[in-house]
Parts: sequence; structure tokens; C-alpha cells
Amino acid sequence: MTSRASDSRVRAVLGPTNTGKTHLAIERMCGHSSGAIGFPLRLLAREVYDKVRAIKGDAQVALITGEERIEPPGARYLLCTAEAMPRSAGERAFVALDEVQIAADRERGHIFTDRLLHARGREETMLLGSATVEPLVKALVPGVEVAGRPRFSTLTHAGSAKLSRLPPRSAVVAFSVEEVYRVAELLRRFRGGAAVVMGALSPETRNRQVELFQSGEVDYIVATDAIGMGLNLDVTHVAFASLSKFDGIKQRRLWPAEMAQIAGRAGRHHQDGTFGVLSGGRAQDLSFTEEEIYAIEQHRFAPLTRLFWREAEPRFTSVETLIDDLERKPNSPHLAAAPEAIDLAVLKRLAEDPAIRADARTPGQVRRLWEVCQLPDFRQQGAEMHARFVARLWSDLKAGHLGADFVAARIADLGEVRGDIDTLQGRLAAIRSWAYICQRPDWVLARDEMAARARAVEAKLSDALHQRLTERFVNRRTAVLMKAQGKDAGLLRVTLEDDGRVLVEGQEIGHLEGFRFVVDATAGHEDRKLMLAAAEKHLPTLLAARADALVTRELGDLSLAPGAIMRGDQTVARLEPTKSPTRFRVVLERALGALDHAGRQRLTEALEHWLEGQLAPLAPLRALEDGALDPDAGTEVRALLLTLIDHHGAVRREDARLAQIPKEKRPLLRRLGVTIGALDLFVPALLKPAPRELLHRLGIDKRPLHPGMQAVIEGGRQVPAGYRRAGKQAIRLDLAEKLFRAAHDQRTKAGGRQFALDAALATSMGLAADNFAPLLREAGFRPLEQRALAEGAFGPPAPLRWTWRPPRTDARTDTRADSAPRPERRDQRQPRGADGQEVKGKPRRRKSQGQKPRDEKPRQDRPRQDKPVRETATPANNAFASLAGLFN
Repeated sequence: MTSRASDSRVRAVLGPTNTGKTHLAIERMCGHSSGAIGFPLRLLAREVYDKVRAIKGDAQVALITGEERIEPPGARYLLCTAEAMPRSAGERAFVALDEVQIAADRERGHIFTDRLLHARGREETMLLGSATVEPLVKALVPGVEVAGRPRFSTLTHAGSAKLSRLPPRSAVVAFSVEEVYRVAELLRRFRGGAAVVMGALSPETRNRQVELFQSGEVDYIVATDAIGMGLNLDVTHVAFASLSKFDGIKQRRLWPAEMAQIAGRAGRHHQDGTFGVLSGGRAQDLSFTEEEIYAIEQHRFAPLTRLFWREAEPRFTSVETLIDDLERKPNSPHLAAAPEAIDLAVLKRLAEDPAIRADARTPGQVRRLWEVCQLPDFRQQGAEMHARFVARLWSDLKAGHLGADFVAARIADLGEVRGDIDTLQGRLAAIRSWAYICQRPDWVLARDEMAARARAVEAKLSDALHQRLTERFVNRRTAVLMKAQGKDAGLLRVTLEDDGRVLVEGQEIGHLEGFRFVVDATAGHEDRKLMLAAAEKHLPTLLAARADALVTRELGDLSLAPGAIMRGDQTVARLEPTKSPTRFRVVLERALGALDHAGRQRLTEALEHWLEGQLAPLAPLRALEDGALDPDAGTEVRALLLTLIDHHGAVRREDARLAQIPKEKRPLLRRLGVTIGALDLFVPALLKPAPRELLHRLGIDKRPLHPGMQAVIEGGRQVPAGYRRAGKQAIRLDLAEKLFRAAHDQRTKAGGRQFALDAALATSMGLAADNFAPLLREAGFRPLEQRALAEGAFGPPAPLRWTWRPPRTDARTDTRADSAPRPERRDQRQPRGADGQEVKGKPRRRKSQGQKPRDEKPRQDRPRQDKPVRETATPANNAFASLAGLFN
């Protein structure tokens, strides 16, 4: 039962979720002249089909599943489900099988095992899946090359949380339809609603529900474990409503690998994710054990001990021989006989009927009977009920084809879109059965026409089911208002109509009377409270919008400049500084003194609101100012916050005097958005382009500005604000901290003084390999000399080993990222080469009488006083030629 011999290269790429395995397979297939990939879900096959079609063109790519077949003549690339994947070797240059660990599944495992053993490409074969299957792949596939893939982001346990405290962009996982509906209903009442994803839904309905979540219309998705296989979602947190499920035989607790497959949906690419459980649920023991948490976070699971196998090429001499072959046991210790799947259970039940046994006497008839029994049980009715449907189908197929009129009538009967959710789900399951029947090449006359009709009805039912789910589980206005209270309220689309109506994401919440907000009178009591809360969040934006309209109508387009509000090259108002660096007092220019008192007051108020809208990107800096005024913060925290404010959101760790901050006060810093890094304290929200550009434009931060704030940029003579020098490049502070944390994680895992570091994360950010080591040296990491191979030895070089010591704070004088450059002591300057880079070695010292001990610091000379930089100020236009000229 081992793999067939093949000259093609067989490679297994194994690892946890979010490692880019599927993306790698797509790239490899597109690099070959032809290829095929087998997926566990029709939904995933369709998603990849759309991607490959965009690369290769419609005529070159085919999609084949049990219910859908799009196969242009001469198509060279095939995307399919594992069941529809060709078994024969050598037909295509590249072949891949996704989620190969499903070979251990009781129902479908034998299909994946067969493809694992037999599906091969002429030039390359790739097996994708979890690392738990590695020992069995090595045992069953001789000569396989196994490559691991680390997860792009980290996965962290976040404990338990009530449904009302669930963070936005969360997925709740339940394991029964009743539990899914219950959680979705609660989310609709209190959080505005949720998308619903279950295995019983059609792929089209699942796509529509996923889009509801992906588009941001709702912030939550409730799903069964179907979410763990192939659905790419922008989820930051996964909450388990239960940790046990019914697996077809008994109710059991999820295995750690199953938990990780589901929890791994949290986090996308380099965005970290969290997982936890729902508190206050019906389950009494809803909590992860320490062993399960460790396994999920570290991606360490017990390896699989066997895969399920069933004879894929049975004999069809008689029904009895067919059943014997399907129940035959494998002769490999790594394989186990597959449990009785529903197709075999249906065959046994039909074989008990003497009339059916009499009809299936020839090998051709036996084969046809077995093909009919393999019709999937889309209705999930069990073997007994499904066998009755298959028996009726066999009675029509045993003598030939199904008539087109008969099939068209059955499809038309299922096209009714009225009914509740359960009724529509039943019709969708039935039409999926007929879509499968219509895809068979020898079952239905006018096959293409009937298949098109079945797909059309399925699409219509899917739209109706999506509409019912949305109506039941989504309260659109509540969803919008709940977002308005969240951290992402600034991302909502707020519009002010000409008649004064205020709309949030198209939902009316009230109107403005002058600069006063009035809530919608038709709202209920609960919605009214939400609207008032939403208005409180959005009121500055709304008033700024009205002020902007007023100012634009009377003054024209305005812009900000250091200390002034400008109209073209004319000054409209001066910005007088206050105690806060982000707050200004608006003083109208003298030319506007001719306006009456009411006009000046109205214009000043409009400019103030306009200015507030312009200064919105500096909200994180204002939060630090408010935190510094909090009497509960303490003097040490206030001093640190004032230092951060003075340095515009980023300061070196040694300058922050962090050691004086009590540990119990540090959570306050995190709540204010401050990240305590290995080398820097910074506010990630202030590292975005908008706040940095605004600070520079207002003259608050006069350091060089990199407008795009890309992850890694070329280094210059002076590092731009928000960056840290890394060799000949500069890296943004938050991403430098991500690299430092990853390095410390590797050091912790190694458990010793020496450890290896993977530069893949730095390379993906754009940091050159030569600049990786200089950056890490700043944080105390030191590479050891790489050992060379012994003479006559062959093979790859030993991995580079590293050590770590806490960095000396008095040694980093020329690597400041976010503070103004200070003059160096003459005796501490490093010699520089022709390219301006420092030459490694000890710093030069002045000659002095006598020799000082090695561990003594050099004499403190007076630092060289650099000449001050002369700033050229643009004179402000202090008066207008005439008042009329301002309003022209």
C-alpha cells in the first residue's frame, strides 16, 4: 500500500495555518506547463480557480467538482475537489494535494489517502498539510522531501470573554445549528448582528455571508468548524462557544490539532491573532487546559499514527465481490481500514433488495450501481433515508438515462424561494443533489442544459437564504451604531446631507440644527441610547463637515501651515499655541475685523470645528495628553507621558526612565496605546502617514519626514521620524520591535546561550540580509563565527548561531531613531570609511599620559559645539488688501 514509483519530485510542505502553503502551490503550478490541485472544499477550489484564471486566462483553467464543471477544451490547469482529482500519474506536469492530514478523517480519509499514494505529476508533486502527518508521509512516500513552513503571525491565548465584551473582527465557533443560531441572535440584539457560516449552506451562500463580514458590514461571524478549512477571513480573534462536538459516533472533546486548525483562522499574514472561549455559556467546563494552550500557541501536536484506506479500484464482477473489496483491510501498518462511509452503507442496504441484486448482474451494471451509491448525502438525512433516494434514482438509471423533461420538472419544483431558513436550506441541499446528478456524463440527457438550470436555481436559492439570514441575524442600524462606539469609529462613512440629515453608513441617526445634533425621533429606546453614544463619537466629525461647508462657501479652500490657517498665500487666521502641542487658539486676521460681531463669532466657531477635523489624526497624541492630566497616573507615569509628548510619540527606552515606572502602572501605558519595546517606547498609531505628515506640516516635528511610512527605507544621513537605523537602511519602529520579539522568542525556545535566528521575517519586510545583524546588535544580539565544514566534508553550512546580552545604554549614541542628533564626544567617534559608514573596531582615544585600566571610561572631553541651524521663516501676510478680496 505504498506510493507508486515515479520519477517526479515529491515534496511535502507542512506547517500550521497562515503559512502561505496554498499560495506557494499556486505559484509552483503556474510555473509549469500544466497542473492540477485537489482541495478539501468546493468553496476553496472555486476561490483558487478565480485566482489562477486571472493569471492564465479563462481558456487555460478548469474547475471540476461534484456539483460544478467548467472545463474549456484544452484547459491545462485543473482546480478540483479531492474526490474529482485525477488518480492517474504523469498526465500533468504538476500535481498538488491540499490539507493532506484529512487522510485521517473517518468519512473522507480514504479519498485523501488514495490521492496521497497515487496522484503524481510528471515533474513535481506537492503535498500540503499539517506537520502532524509528517511521519506517515515519510513512511508511505519513499524519497519525499519534507519542508516546514513557520506561521507568519503569532497566535496567543486571550482567556475567556463575555459575548458583550467580544472584540470586533471576531469569529465565534459552535458545533450545532442550534448553538450557531443562539449566538447569532444574541449578537444581533447587542452588537448589531453577525454573518453565519455552516457546512449545510451552499458555497454561494457561504460566500455571500463571508462577504458580509469581510466588507465590514458586520464585525462578527458565527460558524461551525467549517471555518477551519480553507476560509480566508480578516479575523483577529476566535472564540469557542464549545470545545466538544459530535463526530458521527459520539460526543467528544476536540483534539488539540482540531482546536489549532480553527483557532488558526485568527491573524492574517503578519497580523497576530488571539483565541479564547465564551464565558457565561451553557457549557460548564468551557476552558482550555494548559497543555492545549501550549500546543496551540507553539504548534506542537502529537503526530498521526495511521491513515484510513479503502480499495480505490475494486472488482465489479458482482455486488458481493464489490463489497468484499471495499471492506478489505490494508496490508500496511501505517494504514487502517476506513470506517463504513455512507456510500458503502447505502450499497449494503440496496444489496439486501433481491430486485436490485438481480438488476446488477454484469460488471457494467455493478459499476453503475456503485456510482449511484456514491451520490453525496447533501441533505444530511443519514444512511437509511439517503438509501431510499438512491434506490429511486437507480430504478430510473438502471436502464439508461434520466429524461430531460423529468429532470427539468424536479429542478423547477425546487425553485420556490419562499419559506424560512430551514425550508430554504432543505431545498438547497436537494438542488445540490440534482446538480451532482446533472454533472455525470451518462446519467442525464441534455446534460449541459440541465446542469445550467440546476446552477441557476441554486444561485437563486442561495440569494434568498442569504437574505433570510441577514434579515434574521443583522440589525443594520444597530451594527452601524455599535461600530461607532468601537475603536474603529473613525473608519465609518459619516455623511451630512444638504438638508442637515446625518447618515452613518447610509443609516440615518439624526440631524443638525446649526451646530447642535438632534437624535432621530423615530428611534426606539435602545437605539436612541446607541444613537446618542454614536453622536458623541462622531460629533466632532459632523461639526467639522458643516464648518468645512460654511468656510468653503465663504472663504474658499483652506490649508494648514505652521502657526496659521491659509487661503492660498493669504493668512485667514493665526494659530496661537496653548499648553497642549496639538491644540491651538484660532485668532482671525485683522482684515476680518470689518465683520460684525456675530459674523466674526460664527466664522471663528466654523474655523475651530474645521481645525478639529484637520487635527483628527493627532488623536493618539491627545490621548497621551489626557492621560498625563489623570491624577491617578502618578508622577512617574506623567513624566514619561510628557516625555513621549515632547518627542511626538516615540522615545528611546533609556531616555524614558522606564525603571522608575511601577509595574502596576504599566497597563495604563498600554491602554493609552503605548508600546514598551526592547529599545524604544512608541505609539504605533502615530507611525502612520497621516499623523506624521500633519506634525511635520504644522512645524511641531521638524525632523525629516518619509511620507509613505513604508516598513523599510533606504538609510540617509539623518533617520526620518518614526524609524530606527538598520545598517544602510532604516526600519519603522513597530516593525523593528516585531523582529526583536521574534528573536527573543527563538532565544527562549532554544533554552541555552546559543540559538539560531531565521531572517525570513525581516526579508519579507524588505530588510536586506546585510542589515539584519546591525539592527539586532542594537538590541544585544551578537552573531558567533560560523563554523566551516571540515576538509573533505560536503553539505550545507551549519546555521549561524547567536548570543544575547542586555545592551549597554551608554553605547548607542549614533542610532537614535526618534530624537534629535546629539554631538558625539571626540574620543567616542568611530573611524569612517570612504562610504561614510563606521569601521568596526574600538573607538579612537586621545593620547594621554599614562595608560588607564581597560574597564575605566575615557576622559570626558567637552563635546564639540555645532553651529546652530539657521531657520528661514516665511513672513506671514498680516493684512489683506481689502475685505472684499478675501471673499472673492
